[in-house]
Amino acid sequence: MIFWTPFYFLGPRSFAWWIVRFWSRTHLWLMKVIAGTDHIVRGREKLPEGGYIIAPKHQSAWDTIAFLPWWPDPIYILKRQLMWIPLFGWYIARMKMIAIDRGNREQAIRSINASAQQAVDDGRQIIIYPEGTRRPPGAEPSYKSGIAHIYEKLDVPVVPIAHMAGLYWPRRKFLRHPGLIEVEVLDPIPPGLPRSAFMAELERRTEEACDRLLLRAVEGPNPPPLPPTAQARLDAIKARRAADPDAA
Repeated sequence: MIFWTPFYFLGPRSFAWWIVRFWSRTHLWLMKVIAGTDHIVRGREKLPEGGYIIAPKHQSAWDTIAFLPWWPDPIYILKRQLMWIPLFGWYIARMKMIAIDRGNREQAIRSINASAQQAVDDGRQIIIYPEGTRRPPGAEPSYKSGIAHIYEKLDVPVVPIAHMAGLYWPRRKFLRHPGLIEVEVLDPIPPGLPRSAFMAELERRTEEACDRLLLRAVEGPNPPPLPPTAQARLDAIKARRAADPDAA
């Protein structure tokens, strides 16, 4: 960031985004070369045009950087405290992200409403993690209602994104595990659904896809070590398959 500062802040935002994407691609390349952790993305052709909401599964620091090269001018909804980090916070501000105070729900909603509407009108894509914070792979889903509020307010499609990156870059750990991180861009959820129906559909699509990716990870040529939550989820999937092979 120190090296790129004059180019990032004095040049156009399009070039500033080039710097961010370059950093993201470099990081992903280093993970592949040093840790043996590669990734593949399927379903990018499903992404709609213009402004919409992106709803990725949140398991790892990996999913905060890996998606940056995909979109021309995405916008993250993030906690305000990140803006206080020297230099890093300035970088975030340059990209006009939506910073919210989690401790003040009403103020957070007002900030999101105004900024998100402007972003969609400008054709930007809004990235919001439905569970709010990183969850261990296989943990019981905990989807928050914040994304439903934005979905209703903006009246745009929501694109769920499933992955199991937490198996290879665990949260709160230094270790990286070799293997292939598979990412699935799922069918967009159209606007206009009732809140409860939208939340149920978002969770169903995302969790079913994550279950498929978990099975492929453990059945692949280089399975990662499983945390207890992922092992419990795997056991439940196998039990369900054994009880009802046709449903599986």
